[in-house]
Amino acid sequence: MVMVVGETSMELDQCFQMMMMKMEGVSIKEWKDIPVELLMRILSLVDDRNVIAASGVCCGWRDAISLGLTRLRLSWCNNNMNNLVLSLAPKFVKLQTLILRQDKPQLEDNAVDAIANHCHELQELDLSKSLKLTDRSLYALAHGCPNLTKLNLSGCTSFSDKAIAYLTRSCRNLKVLNLCGCVNAVSDYTLEAIGNNCNQMQSLNLGWCEKISDDGVMSLAYGCPDLRTLDLCGCVLITDESVVALADWCVHLRSLGLYYCRNITDRAMYSLAQSGVKNKPGGQWKSSAKKSKFDEEGLRSLNISQCTALTPSAVQAVCDTFPALHTCSGRHSLVMSGCLNLTSVHCACILQAHRAVPHSAH
Repeated sequence: MVMVVGETSMELDQCFQMMMMKMEGVSIKEWKDIPVELLMRILSLVDDRNVIAASGVCCGWRDAISLGLTRLRLSWCNNNMNNLVLSLAPKFVKLQTLILRQDKPQLEDNAVDAIANHCHELQELDLSKSLKLTDRSLYALAHGCPNLTKLNLSGCTSFSDKAIAYLTRSCRNLKVLNLCGCVNAVSDYTLEAIGNNCNQMQSLNLGWCEKISDDGVMSLAYGCPDLRTLDLCGCVLITDESVVALADWCVHLRSLGLYYCRNITDRAMYSLAQSGVKNKPGGQWKSSAKKSKFDEEGLRSLNISQCTALTPSAVQAVCDTFPALHTCSGRHSLVMSGCLNLTSVHCACILQAHRAVPHSAH
């Protein structure tokens, strides 16, 4: 048996004593006597470092954790994360969520190979800031983890658009994809592949992917009608055509980021406003099914900071159409930083507050 020492041992012992106090009449004198169900309950009370330590206590614990652990976060590992993943991936084969966000680049392709070879049930994977990874990692994930629904690749600058496109052909269940800052990986070809293969996509971050144009965004809009969150901040080539396509095809859109998209004009704003009116005749969104309040509210977040070509009347039209957009203090869901000509735009809260103020008698 490998003894667990230091803070890990203390935390596990504390949890052990706490659980024993609640189990009168049950004969458990040592760690090795703990049933699998109780072991997993204890481990749910401690952090991931303790879970890893517990997997080395004995063969029984190792096997139990291997079959019972579905979520693991290793972002706390500031050194040797690559070796840690190489050692853990063969053990934790039932993982569904794996968070490997790094402050400094550590992961290499062989670690992702290990994940793809052993963690076939993985659904959520965070590889953000993995600057050392290459296309080899994406090809491995495409073959080994086809059930991915959420993938964060933000800040990974070494991927190509061909590798992302290849991944989408295998991981067709992707619903959340973060490609922010993946300047070499995101092109119109990438967006066409996402539109063709990932029709369930709901959230996509394309921030600062400067290569994409209207053609790519239009392909995305046509192919992903369930899109709810889209960040196009810093995509300097797009114009009104992109927003018009999104307004026409992505009727469930709730959040749109257009920061520093300086080619956006009033036409884009009026298309959003018109889509809101079109999709809620009589005050109700078009659908035979009953919609939740979330769906009824329409666009709830819009960032048009530095879009200096916009005029107050066009932005006010959007604000009036979607009451969930706020300009009031503490609720800024309509962000207009750097647009000094839009200071007169206001949300419904301003009018309601004005009406609530009693007028003095004359």
